[in-house]
Amino acid sequence: MAEVNTPARQGGWTRFVTARPRLALLAALVVTVLAVLAGSGVADRMGSGGWQDPDAESSYATTALEREFPASQPNLLLLVDAGDASVDDPAVAAEAGRLAERLAAERGVTGVGSYWQSGSPALRAEDGHEALIAARVTGDETAMYKTLERLAPSFRGEHGPVEVRVGGPVAVRHEMETIIQEDLLRAELIALPITLVLLVMVFGSAVAALLPLGIGIVAILGTNAVLRGLTEITDVSVFAMNLTTALGLGLAIDYALFIVRRFREELSSGADPRTAVGTTLRTAGRTVLFSALTVAVSLAAMLLFPQYFLRSFAYAGIAVVVLAAAAALILLPAALVLLGHRVDSLDLRRPLRRGRPARPAGEEGAAWGRLATFVMRRAPFFALGTTAVLVLLGLPFLGVKLGTGDDRELPSTAESRVVQQHIRDAFPGSPGGGLEILAEGPATREQYAAYKERVAGLPEVVRVDGPLVKGDLAYFTVLPRGEAVDEPAQRLVDGLRAVDAPFDTRVTGAAAVLVDSKAAIGERLPAAAAFIVIVTLILVFLLTGSVLVPLQAVVLNALSLTAMFGAIVWGFQDGHLAGLLGFTSTGSIETTLPVLMFCVAFGLSMDYGVFLLSRMKEEYDRGGDHEQAVRHGVRRTGGLITAAAVILGVVMVAIGTSRVTNTKMLGLGIALAVLMDAMVVRSLLVPSVMRLTGRATWWAPGPLRRLHERFGLSEGESEARPAREAGGTEASAAGSFAAGGGLLVGAGGTGAEAPAGERAPDLAARDTVETRG
Repeated sequence: MAEVNTPARQGGWTRFVTARPRLALLAALVVTVLAVLAGSGVADRMGSGGWQDPDAESSYATTALEREFPASQPNLLLLVDAGDASVDDPAVAAEAGRLAERLAAERGVTGVGSYWQSGSPALRAEDGHEALIAARVTGDETAMYKTLERLAPSFRGEHGPVEVRVGGPVAVRHEMETIIQEDLLRAELIALPITLVLLVMVFGSAVAALLPLGIGIVAILGTNAVLRGLTEITDVSVFAMNLTTALGLGLAIDYALFIVRRFREELSSGADPRTAVGTTLRTAGRTVLFSALTVAVSLAAMLLFPQYFLRSFAYAGIAVVVLAAAAALILLPAALVLLGHRVDSLDLRRPLRRGRPARPAGEEGAAWGRLATFVMRRAPFFALGTTAVLVLLGLPFLGVKLGTGDDRELPSTAESRVVQQHIRDAFPGSPGGGLEILAEGPATREQYAAYKERVAGLPEVVRVDGPLVKGDLAYFTVLPRGEAVDEPAQRLVDGLRAVDAPFDTRVTGAAAVLVDSKAAIGERLPAAAAFIVIVTLILVFLLTGSVLVPLQAVVLNALSLTAMFGAIVWGFQDGHLAGLLGFTSTGSIETTLPVLMFCVAFGLSMDYGVFLLSRMKEEYDRGGDHEQAVRHGVRRTGGLITAAAVILGVVMVAIGTSRVTNTKMLGLGIALAVLMDAMVVRSLLVPSVMRLTGRATWWAPGPLRRLHERFGLSEGESEARPAREAGGTEASAAGSFAAGGGLLVGAGGTGAEAPAGERAPDLAARDTVETRG
C-alpha cells in the first residue's frame, strides 16, 4: 500500500495547547502582567531570619523575654565614639544622655538603656573611648525595618563631642536584606546576557534562543507572585529569591532545550508544525513532566523542617518548578506552532560556518558516543577511579562544624558589621554572646540567690547578672567564656538546662538557638532523607521498570554531591577561599545550608538523570542491546545535558558573586555540584557502572515487572499501539506503553540528530502511524 502522509491523531492535551496558540500566548501575557503587579515589593515583605525552630525552648523564652522584659533583648545598638576623650567625660555623658532620651521618645522603640544609665562594664569598651546605647525596636520585621529607616539617618554621624554608628541585630538583618536584593539584580544582569549568548551557541537561531529565556522569566515572575501571597499567611525568607532566579532560568532552559530540540528534529524529518508539536509533547513533553516531578520531590523534603528558612526554599522551589514546567508544556508549544520553521530564523552562527563543509547526517553527538564506548571498554578503571576521586573530594566534610550566621556574612565595609566587629574586639564578652534564663513560677529572693550561685559555679560561666523580677517571672543573664556559639557555649546551654531549680527555667541566646536548631534538623533529617530516597526509587522504577537502576540513581546522585560538600568545608569553613572570594570565614557552616544544598543539588542531578535514563530505556526497549542502549543514551543527551549544566552553572556563579557569604556559598556550591554531575558522573561514572552491571541493570522480579507494565511510565502510547496493531516490529521502537491509563513520560527530544541507522526505527514507527491514520 502506498504511504499516505496522514497526521497522527492528536491527543486531548495537544489539542488543548495548540488549538488557539495566539489566545494561549495572550492569556499568558495577561497572567504575567498580573504576576508582576502581584509580586511587586515581595522582597520588602520577606524576612532574613528563620534559622530557629519556632517550637523550641529557646524560641519560647525569646518571645516571653521580648514581651515581658524588652530591655533584655536589645536589637538596636548605637555605638557612641568619644574619640580621644573618655566616655566618662561630662560633655560626652551629657550628649549620650540626650541621645538616649531622644531614642526612648521614638515610637516603635522600647527598653532603652545605656552605659551612662546602668554603669554596666559590658556596655563600655575596655579602652574607655566607646560605649553603647541599647534599645529594642518592636513589631514584625517589616515594622522594625521601617522604624530603623526612620531613625538611623537622624542618629548616625556626629553629635557634638561624639560620633554615632548604628548596629545591632535589626540593623544587620536589614543591611543583609538590602544587599541581597542589590546582588540579585546584579546577578540577573550578569547571567541573562551570558545565558543568551550560550543559548545562541547551542541553538544557532536567535529566535530559538529567546524561547527558554521567555519561559524562565514567566516562571520567575509567577513565583514572585506566589511568594508575595505566601507572605500574607506565613514567614518567607528573602534568601529564597536567589533560588527563584536560579531555578527559574535553569529549569526553563533545561526544559526548553529538550522540547525545542525535539520539535526541530520532527520538522527536519518532514512533519508539519502542529504534528511536530504533538509528537514533541508525547515524547519530550512527558519527560519534562516527569523530570519536574522528581525535582519538586527533592525540594518538598524541606517542608519537613520547622525552620522557615528551609521551608521558604521549598515554597519557592516547588512554585518555580511547577511554573517552569507549565510554561514549557503550554506556552512553548503554542509559540512553536506559530513559529513553525521560523524557529530557525536569525541563525547567528551562519557566518562562522561559511566555507566549512556541512557536517554529515548522523555525526551530531558522535563524540559523546565515542566517549561512552571508551569508558565502557575500561569500565572497572573509570568506575573505581571516579568513585575514589569523588569520595576524596568529599572527605573535608567529615570535619564540618555547624554554626549560625552572624554579621560576618556581610562585607567588611557594611556599617552594621563594623559596629558588631568593634563590639567583638573592644568590649568584654561578645555581641549576642550572653545566654538568658527565663524563670517562671513563684520564688523567694533566697531561692533566686541559691539558683544564681549554682549557675555561677558552672565551669564555662564568667559572670551571672540578675535576676530582674516581674511578678512570677524573672530572668538572669549569663556571660559564657569564649565565643558566642562555640563548643563551650553550646555545652553551657546543656549545663544550664540541667541545673536544678524550684521554678521552671528556659534558656535562650545565640548558643541555645543553635543547639535547638541542630536538634530539630537532626530529628527530622532521617525522615527527609527517607522521603527523598523512597519517592525517587519509586519514580525511577516507574520510568525504567528496573530494580537496580533506581538504586544506582540514588547512590550515583549522592556521589555527585561529594565535591560540593567537601568544597564548602575546605573553602568556606576552613577559609582557604576567603582571600580569593572576598569573605570572612567564621570557622563554621550555617546549620541549615547543607540540608538546603543537598535538596536543591540532588533534585537538579535527578533532572539530568531522568533525561539520560529515559533515552537509555527507550533504546533498550527498541533493540535489547544493553551496551548500545548506554551508548545511545550518552550520545543523545551528553551534549544537551552539558550545555544545560553550563548555563545553569553560569546562573549559579552569578548568584555566587553576592557579597553575603551564605548566598555566595549557595551559588558556587550548587554550580560545582551541577557541573560535576553533568561532566563527571553522567559522562564517566554512569556508563562505566552500567557496563559492569550489564543486562541485569534492567531486571525486575515478575510481580514488579507486571506492575510496571500496568502503571509504568514510558514513551509513545499513541505511536506504539498502532504499530503493534499493524503487526510490524516497530512497536518496540516506540517503547512500551502503560495500559490502564498510566502516566506516560517520553524520552525524546533530548539530543542532536542520531545516525540514520539509529533514527530509522523511529521514522518507521511514525510512518506506520501516518499510513493508518
